[in-house]
Order: sequence, then structure tokens, then C-alpha cells
Amino acid sequence: MPLMSGGAAIVESILAQGVKTVFGLPGGQLYHLYNAYLQAGDRMQLITSRHEQGAAYMAFGYSAATGDVGVYSVVPGPGLLNTTAALLTAYGCNARVLCVSGQIPSTGLGVGAGYLHELPGQLEIISYMTKQAERINRPADAPAAIDRAFHALKTGRPRPVEVEMCMDIMEEEEEVSLMPAGNIPSEPSPDPEAIQEAARLLGKAKKPLIIVGGGGREAGEPLQELAELLQAPVGAFRQGRGIVSDEHYLSFTYPGANKLWAEADVVLAVGTRLKYPLMYWGVKDLPIIRVDIDPVEIDRLHSPTVAIVGDAYNVLTGLFNEVGHHNISRASREEELVNLKSEMALKFEEVQPQMSFLKVIREELPRDGIFVDEVTQTGFASWFAFPVYRPRQLITSGYQGTLGYGYATAVGVKVARPDKKVIQISGDGGLMFNVQEIATAVAHQLNLVTIVFTDGRFGNVHRDQQRHFGDNANIADGLVNPDFVALAESFGAIGLRAVGPEKLRLAIQRAFKEKGPVLIEVP
Repeated sequence: MPLMSGGAAIVESILAQGVKTVFGLPGGQLYHLYNAYLQAGDRMQLITSRHEQGAAYMAFGYSAATGDVGVYSVVPGPGLLNTTAALLTAYGCNARVLCVSGQIPSTGLGVGAGYLHELPGQLEIISYMTKQAERINRPADAPAAIDRAFHALKTGRPRPVEVEMCMDIMEEEEEVSLMPAGNIPSEPSPDPEAIQEAARLLGKAKKPLIIVGGGGREAGEPLQELAELLQAPVGAFRQGRGIVSDEHYLSFTYPGANKLWAEADVVLAVGTRLKYPLMYWGVKDLPIIRVDIDPVEIDRLHSPTVAIVGDAYNVLTGLFNEVGHHNISRASREEELVNLKSEMALKFEEVQPQMSFLKVIREELPRDGIFVDEVTQTGFASWFAFPVYRPRQLITSGYQGTLGYGYATAVGVKVARPDKKVIQISGDGGLMFNVQEIATAVAHQLNLVTIVFTDGRFGNVHRDQQRHFGDNANIADGLVNPDFVALAESFGAIGLRAVGPEKLRLAIQRAFKEKGPVLIEVP
């Protein structure tokens, strides 16, 4: 067995799991970990951010764009706490993110002596926003601990995981038995009786409806086959967009799905919290079939008629095979649903100027390009009206709505998908949360195209305050902005300004021809 430090044991164990990229920020408790990153050479790409929050969002973006594990490493205490907004985003979006945190010396744990970056109860605190959190107490324990972390990341409901190691243990050397990545067991087979009951309900339904969330992203093929067999429209909100292409006549965003819900006689919900339909659309006696990998989620807000716990791909394949035994004859709904899509499109066009900008972005972004939103009005409109053709082409912060998440997340997306065109949008409020990561994009010459819509205020806050308190309500929403074009140029990026949608089109065309990052300000 080789003699290695705790830091090296972590790095070699992560490499054994197939990780090729790590995001992070070095610091006093991580020196031996970072030395191990250096020793890994070209086996690992290390992306150094300018803020811990940026590193964690980059790991989130990496995972959101690929479904793989995004890894980041930070110092303990304030360093780790700086990442919690991103960890919470990953938790809410069911993303596979691994946080590798440092820790104070092992002899100081629980003493309260005031070590640098000491955080009382760090492991307990971080456990509330992760699926699993563990301290590694010896270098020799690292391989098994990392294997447990990846088992948690790749089985059941995906959510972030944290491991930490004290700084003296990272330096300590002992014999370490490295281990290959463990075999990930297959998910348990769904209950065949539940499959049969669901198939009977769907088969006899006259107007079935499917609602899909992020839990169905790897099940697009059987989902579309089942939808076509049933002539069932498929509604998706954020994480579920693109699982069935928006070009398909059965594919709808939530405004259309809301209309279809009113006439549905059976609903199949796949990998979704189903929060808005259950809380606001009305259920009464509507039969609902829930499919989810997480048994807790199925009964959270409402007890369904049929609950099927299992992997979405396996469940949908089983349903497709079984529905044929019960399926009634239905005419194609294509004409009806195409007309509804056209009706919804006309409604969306009334949302201006956001829709005019989104139309240009969609026309200039290649079909396989990736769009990263922000907590901004144009981002909200994109959830309903920006065409998406494949899963993981629309990246959002989900229900967390973490303002400022977008730029750093998009850096991670571009690192993960260097062959794809990536456009990220921000408001002037949100961009300034992580604007320092332009330096990271420049350092790695990432052709990330960012569009910042500037109105000198937290626009959504301003709008809500007016609705609640009248036109003269201006409560802490005004912003003092830099010259964004000059700011981008000061980092070494390309800065452009575009007034109106058609000027934005020209700016995007130019931006995609550049080698490094481009920021386009749109007043």
C-alpha cells in the first residue's frame, strides 16, 4: 500500500471515481489538498474561482449541464458558509454536487479555542442542506468515505454530499489502500401491482395528462412513447423542460398544462414535486398517479391514487408495456393541441419586451445550445415561453430562486460543455452578486456569452412593491451601476452594448465568434 497524505488520499479517491474537474478556492486548511491537486497533473482540471460561492455554483452548473458529479473544495467556517446558497440551490434542484471542505486541527474540535475559520457544529450545520455529510478522520479512511459519498450521489434521489478533513489529517501520511469506484446497484424494481393499477387507469382515460419534472430527465424515450400511445399532453415547468421537445405537439409549459389539467380525467406525475398543480390547480376527485424515486416526495402534499416508487425510466417502460393491454382507442389530438400551443404563443407574445429578447436569443442560440437563466423578468418568461429541445438545455435555480446564481453557474456549464454555445442572462442586480467570476472565465478563455438587462433597480422587487403599495413605492430597490461594458473590458473580456432586440442579435453573432467571454449590456 502506498504511503500518502490525507489530502492525496482524497484526490486519488476522487480521481478513481472518474472525476476530471474540480472547482475551488485554496486556503490555509487546504494546502496539502491543493498540493495533491498539483501532483495529479493533467489527470485533473482545477478551476480556481474568485469567491467560494462562485466555486460552488460552478460545481452546480457542471452537474446541471451533465447529470454528473460536480466537485468543489473550500476552507471551513466562513469559506464553507459562503457556499451554502449554492448548496441549497443544488439541494432544491436535485443536483449531484460534492463539497470537499477543510477543517480546523483535529485537536481543536469542540474546544472553542478560536482557531482560524472555526465553526461550531460545522458538520451538523451542513448536514441540513446535504444528503450526507461525513468527517474523514484518517488518510486510510478516505477511499471508503469517498466511495460512500459517490454511492449517495448516484443512488436514489440526487442531492449534494459533503466530506471534510481536518488540516493536520490532510498533512498526515500513512499507508492507504486505494479502491476502484464501486458498482452502483440498480434501483429497486417498482411494485408490479402498482404498475398494473396505473396502467388500467391510464388505459381507460379519455383525456390523460402527464406532468414531468427533473426526475424524468433520463427517461425521455419511454416518456414520449407512452405519451404518444395515450395521446397525453406532457406539461413541464423548469427542470422538466426539454424532456419532450417543445417542437412536439404533446409538449406544453405550465400555462398550457394548467388549461389541460381542468379537463384531464387522469394525471400521471413523473419525477416532480407537483407543487403548483396540487396547491393551486385543484384536485378534488382527480385520479393522480405519482412516480418518484423518493418515497417521501410521493405523499408530501397529497396522497395519490397510485404511488409508484422507482426509477422513472424503468417505471415508464413498465407502464408502456402494460398499458397496451388496457388502452382504449383514441383519435389523435394533434390538431387540437397544436391550436392550443398557437393560442398560448399569442398570449406569451403579449409579455414585452421580454419575449422580443427571448425570440432573438432562441434564434441565435444553436439548437443544442444551453440557456442559463437568472432571477430576472426575462428569466421568468423563459420558463414558459423559451423553446427547449432537449433536457438540460434550460438551467435554472429552481424553487430556491437564488438571485445572483447565474453567472458562476454558467461558468460551470461552459466548463462541462466546452463544445456547446452557452448564453446566460442576468439583471443588473443579480450579475453583481458574482461578477468577480468574469475573471475566472477570462483566465480559462471560456466563450461564455452573458446578457445583462439593466434598469438601475431590483426590477422584480420594484414591480411587486408597486403592486402592493402603489406607484410611488420605491423601497431600497434602486441600484448604482458600473459601466458594464467598461467593467467587462477591465477584466480582459469583450464588452458590448445593444439597444433593442435586433442590435442584441448582432451582438450575439459577434460574441459567438470570439474566443473568450463576452458581456452584452442591454438597457
